[in-house]
Amino acid sequence: MGPRDSNAENAAGTRPAGELFDLTGRVALVTGGSRGLGREMVLGFARAGADVVIASRKLEACERLAREVEESSGRRALPFSCHVAHWEQLDALAEAAYREFGRVDVLVNNAGLSPLYDRVVDVSEELYDKVLGINLKGPFRLSALIGTRMAEADGGSIINVSSVGSIRPGAGIVPYSAAKAGLNAMTVAFAHTFGPKVRVNCIMPGSFMTDASRGWDPDAFEKSARRLALRRGGDPSEIVGTALYLASDASSYTTGAVLRVDGGIP
Repeated sequence: MGPRDSNAENAAGTRPAGELFDLTGRVALVTGGSRGLGREMVLGFARAGADVVIASRKLEACERLAREVEESSGRRALPFSCHVAHWEQLDALAEAAYREFGRVDVLVNNAGLSPLYDRVVDVSEELYDKVLGINLKGPFRLSALIGTRMAEADGGSIINVSSVGSIRPGAGIVPYSAAKAGLNAMTVAFAHTFGPKVRVNCIMPGSFMTDASRGWDPDAFEKSARRLALRRGGDPSEIVGTALYLASDASSYTTGAVLRVDGGIP
């Protein structure tokens, strides 16, 4: 999973497309992996041949998806309960992944949280710390733990999941926008920290029709979607192509990149 040399026989351009996206023999760890975009990435990685570690706060949901992965793809799946804002739980998650599989080749920092509030003055210290903890502190610690091991071994790919809110901040998502903007910056910094053996990139999703979006005002969601170039919100499965690209050898010369997957925001 390390960097490819310049020999012609190893160049990505000389390999069949199917082989470029093949994750056979690799292990992918996805936080927030039991539902929404995380769930789709877990299933996509397993279909591409990877064994998977599914982490979220709700163990039962992780276990259900693990059974689905094993039954549908034949790949191994490790469910693990973890609150990504708690460093000691991230230490335990990393240890469990390496104990079970002996390696992690792909890390996806997908867990996120954006609680609603009426006025910014009503944002409590607890809410602020929770938003920053899940969206920024957790990805920092888990990337530090696993990225260091990747760099000392065969390399790997770290994928952060940000949000268009990081570049289109609004009154209702101030702490969330700040955290995701920090995640964008951290992506570039970690690319230099762990290069050349580890690639670190970021997906910046727009409005996807996930479980979380069901709590949004449907009229406001539809109005917002009409402003996009594609005139609609995204289906969660539409994140998989970008995730596979960044996880696989297809993106062997891509690092420190923040890729928008947003339907074409204006």
